[in-house]
Amino acid sequence: MKYGLIGGGPGSFIAGVHRAAIDMTRAADLVAGCFSRKAEKNRTAASSLGVAFDRIYASYSEMAEREAAREDGIDFVVVATPNSTHYTMSRAFLEQGIDVSCDKPLCFTVDEALDLVRTARDKGLFFMVTYAYTGYPLVRHARELVRSGQLGDVRVVIAEYPQDWLADRVEDQGNVQAQWRTDPAQAGISCCVGDIGTHVENMVHFVTGLEIEKISATLTTFVKGRPLEDNALIAIKYKGGAVGHYWPSQVAIGRENGLAFRVYGTEASLEWEQETPDVLKFTKKGHPLTILTRGGPGLGPEATRWTRLPAGHPDGLFAAWANIYEAYCNSLKNKIRKKTCDEPEVFPTVADGARGVKFVHDCVKSNRADSAWVDAAAPVL
Repeated sequence: MKYGLIGGGPGSFIAGVHRAAIDMTRAADLVAGCFSRKAEKNRTAASSLGVAFDRIYASYSEMAEREAAREDGIDFVVVATPNSTHYTMSRAFLEQGIDVSCDKPLCFTVDEALDLVRTARDKGLFFMVTYAYTGYPLVRHARELVRSGQLGDVRVVIAEYPQDWLADRVEDQGNVQAQWRTDPAQAGISCCVGDIGTHVENMVHFVTGLEIEKISATLTTFVKGRPLEDNALIAIKYKGGAVGHYWPSQVAIGRENGLAFRVYGTEASLEWEQETPDVLKFTKKGHPLTILTRGGPGLGPEATRWTRLPAGHPDGLFAAWANIYEAYCNSLKNKIRKKTCDEPEVFPTVADGARGVKFVHDCVKSNRADSAWVDAAAPVL
């Protein structure tokens, strides 16, 4: 297959991760792009990536129209740009009948998110939102354990995502990533919750299937002069009676990328940390702790399927990204071949993205009401 890229000019970080992940799948080639709004940077990026000059575009809208008109046009587009552009860019390609993969958070408002869900559904298009941490094999196994009933009824979920990279005002020191993430015009109504809290929400939902009913959130800006929050404490009540607590933070000194979750049920518990992703801790009631490792014994078919290297050879984040892209590209191939699958591929969808946008808005709403409990049921999709 063929894909196009929006963003990814010189100095870009996340676009390179998208490209590396897709390269690992061997499912699609990069053939078109609008890499930068600046013509020179656009050409430089295209040259370095081997994209023909007649498929470099000055704007995303031009790219959507011209690629849709080509017989050899792209099969999907990757949107790897700041939050403020996600909605308009993604919608432009959906309108042209082109499948989309987009960074999170999906967009700024719940109405925009629902519009993207409806548009993709009505046009029969696949829309992935790159919550890539769900691609780790042992996260897939954790999902199997919970959803097969081995934990019993889930009672308590504790999840966190501490980082320390915004502990100081690095946005004033030339850090481009910090500049746009802390700017409401580019990031939206939230920094910490929108940037990494959405990963927490998505991960918990992916593993447990629990639906949030109510939220009480305290969002704090610890670094003076910063217009958006850099820390959040979020209490959760789920439908069915389970409770949870989420802690995303970008000022937790000494923590680098500490996404982690612990799930406690009536019969067992499990624990996983992103910085040691090849280990899953599982404890049955009345039994000693079991340490499960990627590629080791005792794992289910989902973990085995998405393991790329032999046990003891760390897969790493690129492999997790590759796994969600492989599932996404497999779905696109099946659509092109008009092949119906009994068990659809699992990847984070536009509906997951919409739920994440609603989560951000509910957290901000609660915080503005002095951390009052707010109704936070997912939108009807």
